[in-house]
Amino acid sequence: MIDGLDDAPRVVIRADLQPVLGSAFQPTGFPDLGPAEFERPGVEGRSLLVESVQSLANHLEAVGWDAAQQRPVDAIAGLPYVEVRDGEDRFLSSSRLEPHRLAGAYIKNAKLDGSQVGAWMVERFGLKKGLPLEWRQIYAHLFALDPLCLVHGVFFSDPAWAPYGNPKVRRAISAAIEAHDARPIVSGGVKRDDVNPQAGDGRDAEGGYGFVPFGRTEYTAGRIELRAVVDIEQIRGYGLGSPETELLTLLALWELATLLERPLRLRTACDLETIGTEATRPERFTLPSSSELERAIGALSVQFAEPGARTVRWG
Repeated sequence: MIDGLDDAPRVVIRADLQPVLGSAFQPTGFPDLGPAEFERPGVEGRSLLVESVQSLANHLEAVGWDAAQQRPVDAIAGLPYVEVRDGEDRFLSSSRLEPHRLAGAYIKNAKLDGSQVGAWMVERFGLKKGLPLEWRQIYAHLFALDPLCLVHGVFFSDPAWAPYGNPKVRRAISAAIEAHDARPIVSGGVKRDDVNPQAGDGRDAEGGYGFVPFGRTEYTAGRIELRAVVDIEQIRGYGLGSPETELLTLLALWELATLLERPLRLRTACDLETIGTEATRPERFTLPSSSELERAIGALSVQFAEPGARTVRWG
């Protein structure tokens, strides 16, 4: 399935996108900054950040989670992960949903068999004060607890972990969406109030009453593209066995293929679809379909001591 990647340091994918409705789209915005316009050397006109690396990481992770059922999708249901439940067995979160995955507050501050999970992980990872981090052991235990932490990264940034070195694993997959030759479309509208057209008597715009005009800025662009990088060299550097390394690579490619095959509804007014995909590195590599990658994942003989959910209790 991933023949031709044995010596490749990374896979680089480029996908061309277009709006589903009309030609306008709503880009990501940042507090006090607004849309992120920039000039890209060698490209005419303005460029625009449509979706950031951190936001697309959330979208990539979401393809593997069934939000309605609060569990992983069937394709990766056999992989281990940590779920958080309260004392009444109500689902709260999981290592697939927490911003820092296994290092999330609801996980490390939860209890497992009466012990705090954070302290349990310090012992499990073999962390010792005053000694260098045993990275190979850390990678192996992260893989055993939730392999996707080695795909999307994890950072144990906590004062309680500082004496042990605050282990950090960077992302092995990154993606972003940019638009080039981007031009603003300035429009507006009005929020109607046919019951009380005129504000007054304590009923004002702040309270949601009256007619409220508003402006909005969307964009059109000559080209919208998603670029993604899977760092296979990093995945090999974990020092796991061949099946484990292949599994992590397949998982990253499966998330990317699944994301590109589905509608990219990023925001209310940003609904994009893929119109073409190519691998720019390595040469002659073609991104398999999500169904092909799913079958390849299922065919791997990777055994886990505790597959599926490991439940911790919070609160």
